[in-house]
Amino acid sequence: MEIKIRAADIKDYERISEIFDHPSVVSQSSQHPYLGHEKVSCLFQERTESSVVLVAEVEKKVQGYIGIDLNSKPRAKHVASFGMAVHPDNHGKGLGSRLLKEAIDLSDNWMNIVRLELDVYTDNEHGIYLYKKFGFQIEGESKFASFKDGDYIGLYRMARISPKFNKVLRRDG
Repeated sequence: MEIKIRAADIKDYERISEIFDHPSVVSQSSQHPYLGHEKVSCLFQERTESSVVLVAEVEKKVQGYIGIDLNSKPRAKHVASFGMAVHPDNHGKGLGSRLLKEAIDLSDNWMNIVRLELDVYTDNEHGIYLYKKFGFQIEGESKFASFKDGDYIGLYRMARISPKFNKVLRRDG
């Protein structure tokens, strides 16, 4: 299976909204179900110049995306966060890994990002596994942080520090 990673463009937002609106995808996001194409498109179109959205194509059809958002605070411009999703029909086929690998390459080598971070539901075992595989570490848990499927759930804060700063981390502990 050939996976092509590229920058998202406006014509991709309809497919991204289909992915985003899938029940198993939306349940792992911070949004509620039934947003619809227009609202999901607005979420992506409202991103500023300090954002990058990449898509993963398989057989010329978008099957996943990752959005990287640079921090706009003057003292935190070295920090970025991201969100991602892969259509459930393509889970376990390497799309998430390819998207995350590309986002990390952009962050480390092109965007001057030291800290790449995200929040992930504590029950998202597959996501947590993927992030750990790429060097993300759980830094803390926010209990009762979100309401999902009729119950409260926690979020893990995970982050990856660029390897260029590993010496600083080891020294400071």
